[in-house]
Amino acid sequence: MNRRVCVFTRPILLMLGALILSLSGALASAVPAAGQGSPGQPFSRQKSYFVQAVLDNGDGALSEANYKNPAGPICYTVTSSAANANTDCEGVAPHNETTIAINPTDPLNRIGSANDYQLFLSSGGHINETIYSRAHVTFDGGQTWTTYPINYNGYVATGDPAVSFDADGTAYLSTLGFVFSQAGPGGNTPDILVAHSTDGGKTWSTPVRVAHGTGTFTSPGIFNDKPFMVAWGHGNAIVTWSQFNDGRGGSYISSPIFAAVTHDGGQTWTTGVEISGSAPFCIGAQGGTICNQDQGSIPVVAADGSIYVAFENYYNNDPNSLAYGADQYLVVQVDPATGQRIAGPHQVAQLVDGVYDYPTDAEGRQTYQDSQFRSWSVGNLTADPTNAAHLAVIWSDMRNSRLPSSPAAYNPDPYSVKTNSDVIVSQSYDGGVTWSAPQAIKLPGDQFMPWGVYDGAGRLRVGFFDRSYDPANHSYGYSVASESKPGSLRFSRVQVSTVLSDPTQGDRWFSGVTVNAGFPHPASFLGDYSGIAVSSTGVAALWTDMRLNVCFTVRCGASEDAFIGVTP
Repeated sequence: MNRRVCVFTRPILLMLGALILSLSGALASAVPAAGQGSPGQPFSRQKSYFVQAVLDNGDGALSEANYKNPAGPICYTVTSSAANANTDCEGVAPHNETTIAINPTDPLNRIGSANDYQLFLSSGGHINETIYSRAHVTFDGGQTWTTYPINYNGYVATGDPAVSFDADGTAYLSTLGFVFSQAGPGGNTPDILVAHSTDGGKTWSTPVRVAHGTGTFTSPGIFNDKPFMVAWGHGNAIVTWSQFNDGRGGSYISSPIFAAVTHDGGQTWTTGVEISGSAPFCIGAQGGTICNQDQGSIPVVAADGSIYVAFENYYNNDPNSLAYGADQYLVVQVDPATGQRIAGPHQVAQLVDGVYDYPTDAEGRQTYQDSQFRSWSVGNLTADPTNAAHLAVIWSDMRNSRLPSSPAAYNPDPYSVKTNSDVIVSQSYDGGVTWSAPQAIKLPGDQFMPWGVYDGAGRLRVGFFDRSYDPANHSYGYSVASESKPGSLRFSRVQVSTVLSDPTQGDRWFSGVTVNAGFPHPASFLGDYSGIAVSSTGVAALWTDMRLNVCFTVRCGASEDAFIGVTP
């Protein structure tokens, strides 16, 4: 395939307003019949698109909400000592792509965030909608949660949140910031925003624009995507992201990884610098060996203050290969002072996540058995606090699934294939230069969207969505796997969620299209990640949960909420 032409179609799900209502009808007419369709595009060339068609045709007319900057606090949850608790309290609306951090100066102070959607039905029958990532804050270890706003003046929506604390207890929250029309497909490409809080998350600074998107969704320009951040020391933080360089019509040119740093508590940031580098094992988007077809970067601070960044990179360009479109995980080291790359990229492993390895949903994105929600292989990088040279990369892929014997045998229909996605781990003991052979946490069914952290004893803890609890491979729980001893990569697993969630049918949100009559109203979006955090008392997991039933306008169904659970 000519790599200079666009190889993916932008989903038209990036609008609010009346467009969302018309979208489900348009998609319904375009849904492929079972057994039809084509492979999805490589993960490293897909934009995240967190904004999806939340509602169905017939739910009512939409207009932009007047809830951009409410006074804080917005609301409180009821105090609960239950094993699982809903951190949401702001009306009836979905929440996904969860992130959580624990204050090192006060472990009872924890901040979560998510793609928080706000829906309000007016007396005139209009639906007011915004999408603003809030701060979900607790000061009692998670028994009570309070929702606080962040002032996103000038932006219509935010998304892809990440939260982190520095050593002084200053909190930082990064997101994308969108500006686009409420009545049509026009819109500006997103900025990278970071706000900070010095009181545990109660009040937040006006977000600083770290990187500026240029152009529109369908014009040449820069589309920033998937920011993530980590803070350390006294007023230091780094944010990394994918910079999609778009051509005419929004066509793909390249997507290198960029980084920026702050050393004054988030008040000012350095100009973003490209850090993905070049290597003999990379395929440049326009030829050569530049590593510029990337996505899903995650930075981490090691025990000695060194900073490493992991990201996925496209490595197979042969459509006749079963590994066509597959990614490799790469790691670079960057200068904490400037964010510039000082070592790498080093190859962690080649992933089994090519375009022939997954069935595809109605939007042409990779999914799993009997499902319509998009997924991918991206996980994260984490550092051992007891050994500055010890790192681990965690992801999920299909190496233990039943794969086609040839590209011609590929079947894209999720309702006629069986899938078995596993969580995979590789570790390094020399600061990311060399890596162990990938090792799977083998379980039946699909496990996906993993997130790893090291605890204070140097044991790796990994959270993930886990369908092994359902023999039909439909419903998921949320699990945490823990190493038996540091570095062993031998894990025991506990289920943190107390109730399973079924994304294959009956979702109230993101479910306007039914592809298979046996699975009505399947979820098309659960987010792209869910995070965990660790303290001396254990692992706190925050995930997208569908146990609650909600009703909004003309239909009821499963909700999507940010639930918290803790395991020792």
